[in-house]
Amino acid sequence: MGHTITEKILAYHAGREEVRPGELVNVKVDLAMANDITAPLAIEAFRSMGAERVFDPAKVVMVPDHFTPARDMAAARNCALMREFAREQRLENYYEIGRAGIEHVLLPEEGLVLPGELVVGADSHTCTYGALGAFSTGVGSSDLAMAMALGEIWLRIPESMLFTYEGELPPWVGGKDLILHTIGRIGVDGALYRAMEFRGPVVEELSMDSRFAMANMAVEAGAKNGIFHVDAKTRSWLEGRARRHYREFTSDADASYVEKITMEVSGMEPQVAFPHLPSNVKPLSGVGEVEIDQVVIGSCTNGRPEDMEIAARILEGRRVHPRVRAIVFPGSRAVLLEMVRRGWMETFLEAGAAVSTPTCGPCLGGHMGVLAEGERALSTTNRNFVGRMGHTESEVYLCGPAVAAASAVTGRITHPEEVMG
Repeated sequence: MGHTITEKILAYHAGREEVRPGELVNVKVDLAMANDITAPLAIEAFRSMGAERVFDPAKVVMVPDHFTPARDMAAARNCALMREFAREQRLENYYEIGRAGIEHVLLPEEGLVLPGELVVGADSHTCTYGALGAFSTGVGSSDLAMAMALGEIWLRIPESMLFTYEGELPPWVGGKDLILHTIGRIGVDGALYRAMEFRGPVVEELSMDSRFAMANMAVEAGAKNGIFHVDAKTRSWLEGRARRHYREFTSDADASYVEKITMEVSGMEPQVAFPHLPSNVKPLSGVGEVEIDQVVIGSCTNGRPEDMEIAARILEGRRVHPRVRAIVFPGSRAVLLEMVRRGWMETFLEAGAAVSTPTCGPCLGGHMGVLAEGERALSTTNRNFVGRMGHTESEVYLCGPAVAAASAVTGRITHPEEVMG
């Protein structure tokens, strides 16, 4: 019996010929990452276990991105703790505000995550890096402390699910719509502690930005990781970025999957997740008349160049509805610079949108876009739980960048074709 790509990567990092689902193994990590929320806890655990030095200053990454620029004194102190630890440990990859961005956009851009590698991060959306053919998963801060100190961690080998997408995507439908549709089909626990492997002719045509969006939301289905195979697009994207040699893994033809799901997507509409679960998904034609108060475009899900380009194309020459606050927050400094160079920044500002420095702020109701009681937001972020963006009596709807931009113009959830004509 063959093995899946996830099993092969984990076996390699466990120093074994093969592993099987359900086994507990110790694996060596290629990268351990924390942010301004989780790093202080990890640092405390690191010190309490008696550790003095990280296992490799080049393989421990810290990125202040959640409550930054610091929203209050507590956030400022968390960032100071990270900064002091990074200096003490001489970390090679500490990314200061103004020179960084959202961790899950930044790390791939910087060539810190590569195919075949094993990455753990004290953030649930660490699964994003599976778009590059890596095994990446979120862990708790105490587990991260162990990885920082020893360069290894224990994991249970997940069962794998194979998702195959066939057909041809219609206009305005992308990776965000595919993953929302998938989560809507299997539920928020439909891939609980499993590996979601994405394949098929539709996946092969997806841009890397769309693949990142899909891998990012694997955790919204309960998955341990989401993963794509490396192809020519992956290698091309990595050219000039990869800092070291990497090893590619592929699933065997006779690999075993606990479940196989094939989807025909040729007639798919843009998808919208209603409150208060990412699985509460409807096609756009089934949304009805839903007025909105705020539109958020960005995040570690949809804060990449492709997302900004789509939104700018729709907003060009148009104005944000007077009742709507439109907030654009790119995923990294590099994306922000691309917005300036390509004229998208001017387009957003002339349309009446507010453009933020790269930060996770609005996504988790941290700052720079918190909702008041009774307000309703349409967002390209990844979660819409009760109180996710602010007040517990506010509502968050999830969508892709095209629907978000079009809806910012009309003041209600809208198909892009209605705006573009």
